[in-house]
Amino acid sequence: MTPLNAVQRELGARMADFAGWELPVQFESALKEHLAVRSRAGLFDVSHMGRLEFLGPDALPFAQELSSNDVLRLQDGQAQYSSILTPKGTFLDDIVLYRISAERIFICVNAATREKDLAWIESRRNGNVQVVDRSESTAQLAIQGPVAEAILQELTEADLSALRFYRFVQAELAGAPCLISRTGYTGEDGFEVYTPAEAAEGVWRRIFAAGRAHGLTPAGLAARNTLRLEMRYPLYGNDIDERRTPLEAGLGWIVKFEKPSFVGREALLRQKEEGPSELLVGFELMEPGIARDGFQAYFEGRAIGNVTSGSFSPSLEKSIGLLYFPAGDAAENAEFEIDVRGKRRRARIVPTPFYRKN
Repeated sequence: MTPLNAVQRELGARMADFAGWELPVQFESALKEHLAVRSRAGLFDVSHMGRLEFLGPDALPFAQELSSNDVLRLQDGQAQYSSILTPKGTFLDDIVLYRISAERIFICVNAATREKDLAWIESRRNGNVQVVDRSESTAQLAIQGPVAEAILQELTEADLSALRFYRFVQAELAGAPCLISRTGYTGEDGFEVYTPAEAAEGVWRRIFAAGRAHGLTPAGLAARNTLRLEMRYPLYGNDIDERRTPLEAGLGWIVKFEKPSFVGREALLRQKEEGPSELLVGFELMEPGIARDGFQAYFEGRAIGNVTSGSFSPSLEKSIGLLYFPAGDAAENAEFEIDVRGKRRRARIVPTPFYRKN
């Protein structure tokens, strides 16, 4: 359970197991929660995510070697989306990395991969750096939506209007020491708030009270999933895993080949030269139905794999999804079929992100 389990139940959350954590799937309605984030704001408990720190004089070079992105480009107070790769160039995990200082690097990892990540990181640790798991001692909240800044600003003296995208500040919020980051997984403006576990419930209640006048709603995993899918944000275990590389997943921008060394570099250079055989593409159904995760896809009569992420899009009111498609045929508007509960439905490749603000 997360430190916010009791308050989630108090609000009537429907709970489910995710990676060993009891988490809220939805409160009143996943559809309403999704649309609230797009129009006002939603408050998520994401304390199940893993939180690690690298501490010591060699924290920065160690992070640079592990990360596919260029950590040396970061200034103190700046965050970066990146990945930790295997020697084969495939995803061990995708991460958000925060440079607190050259000797203190904070990393947010996925819940289901935390122990695997930690073991891998420890196995490669070298130099004067300590790896500390902060997952149990901290909590993580996400407030996402157009009015998120107005809500949080009532609770902190930090100037949130000066905080640019993928920047963060350490400040008191709702009476607790917090790391406040202008990041998120929804495509809306918003913040992720890291705070000590014992302060989490108080911080949640203060945010929720401040947000009442702004239409803030609690939101669960179901809305979080449809929001991220509309933006084509990958989900580890579905869209990316140890079988897939950033080049296949359309995330080549987080791979900085100009770095002289990082884990997986040589394998990715070979794949770049040869070209990936498959690419992760976005699609929409052209006929009635919803293409769910795992549904079989067919191109020119042959099976080509399964939908990796698929759902009804509340913002667009259509069925959308992601799947890996033969690279040579992965052209915009290319048509194929998906088996939707025993009936093959026509689909087509479309540009992503699916959802764009006006």
